[in-house]
Amino acid sequence: MLSSKELGIRSSMIPKPTRAVLNELRKKGYDVYLVGGCVRDFVMKKTPKDFDIITSADLREVKKNFSHCNIVGKRFPICHVHVNDCIVEVSSFNTHGRKQNHDLTYFSRSDCDEHDYVRWRNCLGRDFTINGLMFNPYSKLVYDYLGGMEDIKNSKVRTVIPANMSFSEDCARILRAIRIAARLGFRFSKETAYSVKDLASSVLRLDKGRILMEMNYMLAYGSAENSLRLLWKFGLLELLLPIQAAYFVSQGFRRRDKRSNMLLAMFANLDKLLAPNRPCHNSLWVGILAFHQALVRQPRDPIVVAIFTLALHNGGNLSEAVDIAKKITHSHDGSYSELLEPQKWDAEGDLVGDVIDLASSVGSALSSMTDEHFVSQAMARYPQAPYSDLVFIPLQLYLRVCRLFECVRCGQRERNLVTKKGYKINYFALAQGGIAEVRHVFARVVFDTVFPPNLENEGRANPA
Repeated sequence: MLSSKELGIRSSMIPKPTRAVLNELRKKGYDVYLVGGCVRDFVMKKTPKDFDIITSADLREVKKNFSHCNIVGKRFPICHVHVNDCIVEVSSFNTHGRKQNHDLTYFSRSDCDEHDYVRWRNCLGRDFTINGLMFNPYSKLVYDYLGGMEDIKNSKVRTVIPANMSFSEDCARILRAIRIAARLGFRFSKETAYSVKDLASSVLRLDKGRILMEMNYMLAYGSAENSLRLLWKFGLLELLLPIQAAYFVSQGFRRRDKRSNMLLAMFANLDKLLAPNRPCHNSLWVGILAFHQALVRQPRDPIVVAIFTLALHNGGNLSEAVDIAKKITHSHDGSYSELLEPQKWDAEGDLVGDVIDLASSVGSALSSMTDEHFVSQAMARYPQAPYSDLVFIPLQLYLRVCRLFECVRCGQRERNLVTKKGYKINYFALAQGGIAEVRHVFARVVFDTVFPPNLENEGRANPA
């Protein structure tokens, strides 16, 4: 048991909707705790992505106490309590846990009581030790039965039970392990690392919707670059994103390579604008993947890329984009094979034509990413690579990404479109997929990758 005060955790750090649910359940006489990643993040002085409550109340009792509450999930049912515009997740000690297929022996200690046993049993059902912390905001105590604090101190991701058993029970934990390590900058324990690599192919058994959700957690919350590096390091990238894996191979990337490339640089720039509590819509990172693949297939003049981003930002006004791009004196990053050496364009029409052609190429690249046969052939030239024809981008998301680039492909400004004003990001609109906001951030990411601010401090034009 650890003092939350000594750990720097204050009740005021808990959002009002979560506090309201905690208070209501406690008022009814139930035990309540915060559990999982939010406690870990509190300990690490990070902003939690979400807050999970666990209680001694049955889920039916939870539902009775809140007018807007639904029980969701079959394997691991939980309550979704609606408080204003927020959803607070509540699980119960009585239902939250795994089907045990290994022996549990309750150690009898003089300083442990029945409450300790209930908490300990629940923690054994968690995925990783660092997610097995419980916080009682009323007694101001943090409970650690699994050595999670020690693993936080050592920056280590370790499974609660033997890793091969944990990942065999739930292969989604492999992707969660990657996501957590990427976000926190942690490394895997030796056993966990071995099992991630050994059981990597099992993730293909997951539902496509679940894979999309896990990929979104990796790429939309501020740790995309690290996530892609870890997916590549442990042999998962060629299963989940074979087209991008083929690019890594073509760049001569080793599994533990510390170098960068254009794809990683774009996601590194995206990460600078996002955070666990400030995510983007999945159409943004899918759009970045498609745009980059279009440049891999046909490298472009940096000025063409600049006009593309500027036109995208202003809703398709190509003439305005050309005028702004002509004023750019900032140097482009010449290290990327996806960019050609700048050339002299005699006719503005030729330049505009190349920009429109780039927009069409992005559409073709996006179509390839949703074509199972094309995806399956991406790594065909590398016999040692595992076979994967995984396509997890649904039709609705595909169409949404298509619309992002439609204004440039058509070569004319969209009617009735209110373009983005100012440089400040509206994170609510970005998370909801507001087209002007997504285009704005996309343009910033690509522009700052092609024309990095650190190459030169003056003479920089930018999409805003």
